[in-house]
Amino acid sequence: MAGAVRCQAWGSALDLSPDMTDVLSLLPLLSGPLDGERFDDLLVRPGVRIERIESHGHTTPPDRPYVQHWDEWVLVLAGEAELDLGGAGLRRLGSGEALLIPAGTAHRVTYTADPTIWLAIHLGES
Repeated sequence: MAGAVRCQAWGSALDLSPDMTDVLSLLPLLSGPLDGERFDDLLVRPGVRIERIESHGHTTPPDRPYVQHWDEWVLVLAGEAELDLGGAGLRRLGSGEALLIPAGTAHRVTYTADPTIWLAIHLGES
């Protein structure tokens, strides 16, 4: 995640109210291709974290796949991406398409369009 930008969304650059009752648009771009990949936690509750990710052609290095101890459900809101799920093969996602990455699955992003906006829901994360 070299060059990644992570911030808490409530009260940050997303300009959300702390009571979380305002309507939130997830599609405006908040970074550009020269910025790091951007990760914003939108909601964190026990066992659940909802995250917005903004990619600009970013990929995961082949020697550093993600392996998480929790399930992750990802949805491409805009753009497109390709994920390598190891033994399960490649999966290509376009706008509006989602995928569940089960806990313990080694995975990496092999392609993202510039830009790609994701919604990731982490389930069972402690």
